[in-house]
Amino acid sequence: MKNGFFRGHGLGNDYVVMDPKELSFNLTPGKIRGICDRHWGLGSDGILALVPSKKADFGLRIYNPDGSEAEKSGNGLRIFARYLHATGKTKKRAFTVETKGGLVSITLHVDRHGDAAAATVEMGRATFQPSALPCTLSVEELIQSPIEAAGRSLQFTGVSVGNPHCVVFKEAGQSWTREELLTLGPALENHPLFPKRTNVQLAVPTGPKEIFILIWERGAGETQASGSSSCAAASAAVKLGLVKGPVKVIMPGGTLNIEVAKDFSLTMKGPVAEVARGSLSPSFVRTLR
Repeated sequence: MKNGFFRGHGLGNDYVVMDPKELSFNLTPGKIRGICDRHWGLGSDGILALVPSKKADFGLRIYNPDGSEAEKSGNGLRIFARYLHATGKTKKRAFTVETKGGLVSITLHVDRHGDAAAATVEMGRATFQPSALPCTLSVEELIQSPIEAAGRSLQFTGVSVGNPHCVVFKEAGQSWTREELLTLGPALENHPLFPKRTNVQLAVPTGPKEIFILIWERGAGETQASGSSSCAAASAAVKLGLVKGPVKVIMPGGTLNIEVAKDFSLTMKGPVAEVARGSLSPSFVRTLR
C-alpha cells in the first residue's frame, strides 16, 4: 500500500509503523513531526520504521514525535513485533530485532483469534555507569546521585537499558502527582548533566515486588506507559533494594512484568494491540515539510 501505515499501542503508548520502501517521501524530522502531530496529522507517540539488518531478522529505527531518534522502546518493540506478524512479514513466533540500542529477542504470544496479543522481549542488560547514558557526573555508578531541577533538590538513579533513564524515587507510602511530572519531567530531560537528554521516571515502591511510575519520555513528553522506562525503573528499584524481582511495574496505562536477573539482564512481558491500518492521503503528504 502506497504510504501505508500500521497503528498499534502498548498500554496506551501508541506508535505508527511504516516501511520506508513503501513511502513516496523520506522520514525527515519535519515530516515525522507532521505525521505525529495529534491535531494536524495522524497523531502518535512516535514512528517505527522497518529497515534492513545484517545482524538480526529485522531492523528497526525508532523516531520520537519531535523528529529525534530513540535507541530503544519496549512498547515500540512489542508493536513492531505484532506488525511483523499481522502483516505476514514473518510467520515465526520468535525472532530477533536490531535497534540502535542493541539486539533484542522477541517471543510472540498468539491468542485464539490468531493475533499476537502479547510479547516477551529480552531487553538486554541494564547498566548504571555514567558513560552509558551519558551523564557528566564523575562517579562509578549513578546511584542516588544529587541533582537540582525545577528548584528542587533530588536524588536520581541513572540507568541505561540501551537508552538513557533518570529514575527518581519517593519513599513507600508517598505519591507523585501529574503536576510534579509536568514540572520535573522537562527539567530533568534537558538537564545539563545529560548531554543527549534523558527519559524520566518518577517512581515509588508500592509492594515487595511492585512499583508505580509516572513517565516523561525524551522527545515525546508525558506518556501513559513505556517498556524501557519500566525496565529502567525496575532495575533501579532492585539495585536500591526497594523491591525484589520479578517486578510488577504499574503505570497510568497499565502494568508490565519485568524480570531482573542477577547480572541485571532484563525480560519484559506485556500486552500489545492493533488499532488500524491505512494510508496517508496524497493531499496530506503534500503538506509535509
